[in-house]
Amino acid sequence: MADNTAETVKKTVETAANTVKASAEKAQATFQANAEQAQAAGAKAFRDVADKSAAGISELNAQGKQNLEALVASAAAAQKGVETLSAQSVAFTKKSWEDGVAAAQSLSQARSIQELLELQTTWAKSATEAYLAEVTKATDILTASVKDSFKPINERVTASVEKFQAAR
Repeated sequence: MADNTAETVKKTVETAANTVKASAEKAQATFQANAEQAQAAGAKAFRDVADKSAAGISELNAQGKQNLEALVASAAAAQKGVETLSAQSVAFTKKSWEDGVAAAQSLSQARSIQELLELQTTWAKSATEAYLAEVTKATDILTASVKDSFKPINERVTASVEKFQAAR
């Protein structure tokens, strides 16, 4: 019976050892699988964050480039307006000078004080009307130039505001 008892104890110990060993191996496999899943999830999360960061930086660079292009377009429109205004001013000055010379010649040929005063009044009236018309033209050119100069910047501001509102 002692042999039987020893044999039963030995089998029980072996069975228990095998059960513990199997449980340990199963626990180790489960732990390893969980660790691999956690590592994969961490790597995926890191990649997602890195991709989003890269996309954000890329978007920021694109926005900066578009803003710079808008500033260049704005400066070009302002320069064009100044050139137009300058050309208009030079043309008016030339015409005004020519009209003044013609008026001086006409005044020098007056035969009486009455005729001189009439010629001078007529010239002063036409010169004033020409000046007012020129001021109106210059104002229109300046207004259009300012509007054209701010258009690209306004478009960028509008686009940025819409992008921020869409992101909210």
